[in-house]
Amino acid sequence: MYTVVTGAAGFIGANIVKALNERGVTKIIAVDNLTKAEKFKNLIDCEIADYIDKQDFIERIQAGHFDGEIEAIFHEGACSDTMETDGRYMMENNYRYSCILLDWCLDQDVQFLYASSAATYGASNVFREERQYEGPLNVYGYSKFLFDQVVRQKLAQNPSSQIVGFRYFNVYGPRETHKGRMASVAFHNFNQFRADGKVKLFEGSHGYENGGQMRDFVFVGDVAKVNLFFLDHPEKSGIFNLGSGRAQSFNDVAVAAVNGCLCGKSEAKNAAPLGLVELRAQGLLEYIAFPEALKGKYQAFTQADLTKLRDAGYVAPMATVEEGVSQYIEWLNRNV
Repeated sequence: MYTVVTGAAGFIGANIVKALNERGVTKIIAVDNLTKAEKFKNLIDCEIADYIDKQDFIERIQAGHFDGEIEAIFHEGACSDTMETDGRYMMENNYRYSCILLDWCLDQDVQFLYASSAATYGASNVFREERQYEGPLNVYGYSKFLFDQVVRQKLAQNPSSQIVGFRYFNVYGPRETHKGRMASVAFHNFNQFRADGKVKLFEGSHGYENGGQMRDFVFVGDVAKVNLFFLDHPEKSGIFNLGSGRAQSFNDVAVAAVNGCLCGKSEAKNAAPLGLVELRAQGLLEYIAFPEALKGKYQAFTQADLTKLRDAGYVAPMATVEEGVSQYIEWLNRNV
């Protein structure tokens, strides 16, 4: 029996493939669209059984080619560009594709674990998996929200196979180099510091001080662990927030990133970490005007309510920004 990972060459998908490998699973069908060819690098150190193009996979699924041969699908494939304005493309790629796979999994009694998003909450300041707190601000968030609504209808019918959706918050970590502008703040901080010797953050907005806007930043290693926990518990279904459960500021990320970069330099390996005040005083951190293009489309505060996730039995601690970003920058220093 095969395990399928869609979006396998992407950020979270590749980390799930690697996590499966680390537990000895290699009979993996990797599904993706390699129009952006550099994504292949995410799979170089992974073991898979086959690679299939996304469109080919959809056609083969619908033709019955894989009937009885798949035990679980991790559906991570999606357009994750929150600034994408082609709504037709977004809905076809994120919503319709997901519906096809969900219906097939239910027909075949296959576990279906998929990527939702905290973008479903929009400007809400309550991040709980309930309809009254949802109101996406862009078509990306709407594509995820609408599929979650379909899943809720299916779950109400007590399906015989597992359906699990994960509302990812701000995920960061290894294997996101290909994401360009949609890569994490930590990744951009690393590149800025390496290129310019300093990090740039937005000035204050939404009542927050410079760099003080807060997000729930979650390390991709924790994301992979949660996915595999539910794979191991096919009796558990539902839509779950997947964040760290704590809001931390962009300043916190910058401090961790800069200190990680400095530790990668031989002359600073044993130096004491610098605090925010010291970074600003030394010109290692500066603030730029808040972009006009983001006004009305920006979440200045997110914090996942993990009550449902914890109640489902996942009790492992989530990495803090200080822990996760430090580990990530160490990886970047070795691999980029």
